[in-house]
Amino acid sequence: MFFFVLFAVVMGAAHYYIWKRAVRDTTRPGRGRRVGTAVVLFLYLLVMSALFVSRLGSGLGNAVAWPGFIWLAGAFYFALILGVLEIPRLLLVRSARRHEVPVAVGAPEAVVETPEATPAPEEQPVDPGRRLFIARSLAVAGGVATAGVVTYGATAALGDPVLKRVPVALAKLDQRLSGYRIAVVSDIHLGALLGRGHTERIVRLINAQQVDLVAIVGDLVDGTVDQLGEAAAPLRDLVSTHGSFFVTGNHEYYSGAEPWLAELERLGVNPLRNERLTIERAGATFDLAGVNDVTGEGFQDGPDYARALDGRDTSTPVVLMAHQPVQVREAAKHGVDLQLSGHTHGGQMFPFHLAVGLQQPVRSGLETVDGTQVYTSNGVGFWGPPVRVGAPPDITVVELRHNFAG
Repeated sequence: MFFFVLFAVVMGAAHYYIWKRAVRDTTRPGRGRRVGTAVVLFLYLLVMSALFVSRLGSGLGNAVAWPGFIWLAGAFYFALILGVLEIPRLLLVRSARRHEVPVAVGAPEAVVETPEATPAPEEQPVDPGRRLFIARSLAVAGGVATAGVVTYGATAALGDPVLKRVPVALAKLDQRLSGYRIAVVSDIHLGALLGRGHTERIVRLINAQQVDLVAIVGDLVDGTVDQLGEAAAPLRDLVSTHGSFFVTGNHEYYSGAEPWLAELERLGVNPLRNERLTIERAGATFDLAGVNDVTGEGFQDGPDYARALDGRDTSTPVVLMAHQPVQVREAAKHGVDLQLSGHTHGGQMFPFHLAVGLQQPVRSGLETVDGTQVYTSNGVGFWGPPVRVGAPPDITVVELRHNFAG
């Protein structure tokens, strides 16, 4: 409820600003302004409705979700671009004022106005027609730019994910395991906008890589098993040498974690709930562990690093599946060699990239935190708007290496 109220306030402010610059400033009082006001109000209600009904799983919810979430991205970028255009707006208005010549209507020609009677250029009123032209030009420019950004972002979000190949050197990895390949996929986000076809494409792309193991690191769904069980069903077709594994993300707890964990087990995707197991190839081994997402703490199902990691053979490496990169802080204390994560969406829509760093130590890619390597996937789905700008969806094949040679 707090999130919904906060979202309503923020979006209300954004729509008021859009109305001010794109409707009030571009129209004269009358029918045109009333129509524009009604359109902006409708779009605001559409966004709020999409947020509310998208989780209902009904045809009506899906029908509202698509235009509502697309406009959510549109409203964000339109308001952002209009904000940037405040600078040229100010310059154009000042230029217009400098070119305005004040006229003393009805004054005798012999009368010479004193400097005090002539307003400074910055104080002179701009001709209403010129002001209207400036406002309309900037509103059109902002609208065209917004349409371009959202179209580009939707194409990226709804298209095929980028296939990445990332070599990771682990000092304790036995040479016989060098070249071991793990497909990392996160943030699939099945829901009102992404269904069975999305899952089928992911499975097809992963199977084509012929990997040794599949790691699904959370946020599979935004809805219940009853709503989305059929959409998740293609996961049973994943093929790899040592199987498919899953850890919870925050959205699993919003969607009913226990039923989903049971459903995934039925589909042959093995949940790791603060657990680990030994992976063996050619007589060499490493540990694969998984911990619950930190959101689980509010559902009496939080991460337990000691249970998952203590008591193991520390001469062999351990690869940890954990949804949020921030979990590496605790993982490093338990000697984890590599953590596989998601959650950030790579920022999903610029400039949210900048905000990710306030919460997570890694936004995207491979980095070392407190001596532990952590790889963060951009994810293969999206939350909210079906738009990605500057953070394309990805599926990553992490290749474990004894060293980087060869």
